Amino acid sequence: MALDTEELREIMGDSAYGGSLGERMGLEFLEASVERVVGRMPVKGNTQPYGILHGGASCVLAETLGSVGSAIHAGKGRIAVGIEINATHHRSASEGHITGVATPVHLGRTLATWDIEITDDSGKRVCTSRLTCMVRDAPGA
Repeated sequence: MALDTEELREIMGDSAYGGSLGERMGLEFLEASVERVVGRMPVKGNTQPYGILHGGASCVLAETLGSVGSAIHAGKGRIAVGIEINATHHRSASEGHITGVATPVHLGRTLATWDIEITDDSGKRVCTSRLTCMVRDAPGA
């Protein structure tokens, strides 16, 4: 079951939206559940000096999607923080949007690992990433 914006805000808090790096990069969530998190962001404004998508932008998209999925998995009173990310950049993108689809590999009590496939507007794979998050009790919980 996908969560709406208010449900995501309830789980992640306002920091998931207001002033976050993903927000500044134009990231928008299209779908969010413990089974799958989908989001996209524009290439424009997220490029390296050569006018192509910055590899770090792909990592921001991947980490944000996997972190949101991990936070949904963690539930209320718990948080998820990224502890490892890797990315293989397959091709460049210079216009339009990139879309990331995060699916869980492992959802445990203390670790959650996600595969994230990032494609361009034509459906060609731009990047493959894997993210592992640590799941723990929220501070003060």
